[in-house]
Amino acid sequence: MYDLILVSVSTTILVILVAVLTKFFYSILWVPYKIQHHFYKQGIGGPGYCPIFGNTAEKRRLVKEALSKPIAPPFHHNILHRVFPTYSVWSKMHGKTYLYWFGAKPRLVLSDPATIKEVLINTGGPFERMKFDPVTKQLLGDKGLMELTGEKWAVHRRISSSALNMEQVKGWVPKIVAGITDMLENWEGQRAGREEFEMDVHKEMQNLSADIVSRTIFGSSFEEGTRIFELQEKQMHLASLYYSHVPIPGFRFLPTEKNKEQWRLDQEIRGSIEKLIEAAASNRREEKSRNLLSLLTSSYKNHDGEQEKLEVEEIIDECKTFYFAGKETSATVLTWSFILLAIHQEWQIKAREEVVAVCKDKEHPTADILGELKIINMILHEAIRLYTPVTMLVRETCKDVKLQGLHIPANTPLILAVIANHHDTKIWGEDADKFNPLRFCEPRKHSSSFFPWGLGPRTCVGQKLALVEIKLVLAVIIRQFSFVVSPKYVHAPADFLTLS
Repeated sequence: MYDLILVSVSTTILVILVAVLTKFFYSILWVPYKIQHHFYKQGIGGPGYCPIFGNTAEKRRLVKEALSKPIAPPFHHNILHRVFPTYSVWSKMHGKTYLYWFGAKPRLVLSDPATIKEVLINTGGPFERMKFDPVTKQLLGDKGLMELTGEKWAVHRRISSSALNMEQVKGWVPKIVAGITDMLENWEGQRAGREEFEMDVHKEMQNLSADIVSRTIFGSSFEEGTRIFELQEKQMHLASLYYSHVPIPGFRFLPTEKNKEQWRLDQEIRGSIEKLIEAAASNRREEKSRNLLSLLTSSYKNHDGEQEKLEVEEIIDECKTFYFAGKETSATVLTWSFILLAIHQEWQIKAREEVVAVCKDKEHPTADILGELKIINMILHEAIRLYTPVTMLVRETCKDVKLQGLHIPANTPLILAVIANHHDTKIWGEDADKFNPLRFCEPRKHSSSFFPWGLGPRTCVGQKLALVEIKLVLAVIIRQFSFVVSPKYVHAPADFLTLS
């Protein structure tokens, strides 16, 4: 009897083991090679699948090699080899549409503007935003605008759009100018009467953008939001370690030092945001406010006309998203704008002359004259083209689709190489890597090939605020200061979530 039980148990274990191994080899061998063959038949190549790890080791090697040394003077803007080294190498070998592997998961890279446009416009149809990985989910949450779909997304989008419409943004211009003048007063203190002084423009723009996000979107002070920004910076550093390797399933749940630090940071951020939510609810009772936080904490009408309120978790995740994206995007564009103007002095002079002519006797630009700053507008768009803050967008097919003649299976991640498109000489001419703001003297001319803010239903909801903020900062500072590149400056752009 005992021998019979032993044989039965052994047989069961053997069957389970065979089933697990069969599924394992099916997932890491059969499925990837089947997908790879499917694309090869259509003429789509790539570096080829390596079992289990995919092309991660090669990708890590290319990134390390690209970042090993800065761009030597004289400075140029041919940066694709640094900020997107895999595309720079693999597109030359396999074409501008190619397949690579992150572990056993395929990634289809697309850079043709018509293809990218079709994907973005049809997001919500056959294409959807790819779900966040666990680390990004911890950084930005999974109940905010960037991760939601369907009716919940529509509710969040409606609330955010209401808080960030152009009328509202124009009303914030005095608050934005106040933040800028506070920073300039601090600069005068650092200057201490000297003719010249040196500063880290990226750090200054990050602090300024953080201050503006706090004053406008959240109706709070920089001091109240500064701890959240500091904690998110630490989260980003830990996340960078995660993104360089193929994740091991379940590893994030182990109590390692880095995991425990991530958990601690997340809890502290959530606690800080909860305090802001409580303050917003209290302020709403005392005064009528229409900043984002006050609208997120207010009731809204659902599609049946009934009053509902967002859950606290939804509000927290939305705040995490706007704190991060609101600061990083504007700070990145401003940093590169100032560096470009410091390198290209002739455009700095033109911009200063325009600001003086448009503002006349006004101390600072006002909302009603921002549209007259044509040169400033061209400069910031050229800066965004050359140093696109978000170098790529990611979507995923919801079903089998045919895209520009290419058959793509369901659940295939699509890497939309936006910055590669923005540097393509076939689109922008042989001077694509040159700083030439004049190419934007007719903005609509490039509407089909310039989409740093995305396109379609998922277009960046904070775009209006970001552009107004950037114009104001450039105009106010360029009128008061002239600037050159520091001898200590090292030209070494790198991509991590945003281009820095």
